[in-house]
Amino acid sequence: MKATQIGICGVAIHAPQRSDSRSLEESIYAVTWAALRDAAYDIDDVQGIVVAGNDELDGRAISIMMASGSVGGVDRDILSTPSSAEHAFVLGALRIASGQFDNQLVVGWSPVEVDSFNDALKIGTDPYWHRALPQDELATHGLQASVLEDKVPGIRKTAAAIVRKNRTHGAIAYPDRPLGPVEEAFIASGRPTRWPLTDTMVTAPGYGLVAMVLASEDTIARRKSTNVAWIRGMGWATEPGFIGDRDLSKLPSLEAACKQAYEAAGVKNPGTAFDVAEVADGTPYHELLAYEGLGLCKREAWNEFVASGTPAKGGKLPVNLSGGALSFNPVFCAGLVRIAEAANQVRGRAGAHQQPDAKRAVAHAASGPAMHYNTVVVMDGGKP
Repeated sequence: MKATQIGICGVAIHAPQRSDSRSLEESIYAVTWAALRDAAYDIDDVQGIVVAGNDELDGRAISIMMASGSVGGVDRDILSTPSSAEHAFVLGALRIASGQFDNQLVVGWSPVEVDSFNDALKIGTDPYWHRALPQDELATHGLQASVLEDKVPGIRKTAAAIVRKNRTHGAIAYPDRPLGPVEEAFIASGRPTRWPLTDTMVTAPGYGLVAMVLASEDTIARRKSTNVAWIRGMGWATEPGFIGDRDLSKLPSLEAACKQAYEAAGVKNPGTAFDVAEVADGTPYHELLAYEGLGLCKREAWNEFVASGTPAKGGKLPVNLSGGALSFNPVFCAGLVRIAEAANQVRGRAGAHQQPDAKRAVAHAASGPAMHYNTVVVMDGGKP
């Protein structure tokens, strides 16, 4: 049996300045309907829904119960992925690939109402060891950055350059959002948070929501949908649960995810295969690891790669033209935003930060302590 091609035909990304202008339920409703309108769908056209919400961040025992009404899930097939929002995308695509569904609505969100973001996320860690340290996600990111600074000389200056690059991109993509500093010297010498990270190297959690409509090839043809991003390959993998069991300077899970996605998409030379990339950048060191794991640049060439302007706007392979999480950081759904931004690039719907003639893109999402989860999606705007 021929595997069905799956396309992304509707995308909506909401980055509101305030979280108190309307309730979370109202915001989820708004982003859902924005994606449906973009796909020329009505809620009655949707066969299944996958949502991604974090109970601790939402302040609710079972987030899917709160969201069901907002996303149209009452009396409709609906599932939830509490691990991270990019996994909702994977699950939605797999449900269509199974042949049981013609389409899926995928919705993720990340609110900021909690008193302490780090304390909320620590609830999801091992209660006997990690939570007691205390080991929040930012601490694990700092450990990872420290290991990389030891392994790769000159990387701190390069990390500051990535922050400047992404925030320069973010000023174009999200001009109404306040951004952090862009001066490299100031970025590298900010106030330490989790060494060697400084407060200027990371972006505070932001309020964000994202929704996407996925459909099978036959459904897209029948509905005559246009501006479709076709999923050519997809892969995902997970690191060991205990930080002490890992070599934080490497990401074998990203390599495994890439192998799955690239084999499915027929990617032979990733360094020249893509017109644009959206990658995880919770810290600039994350983006560097993504360069290597995705096959875009070996670590020995990281400093030169960034200094040459290759991953900047106008470069040979622009990375994070949206500004990435270093500009806008809705922590729980930042990975799904990367996928949505890459999809919009090949759909020609990225707006002010559109890469001219973007035909093929790679999206990378990483979440959890020190990039625990890794997901890779290859897509293009060609024919099914």
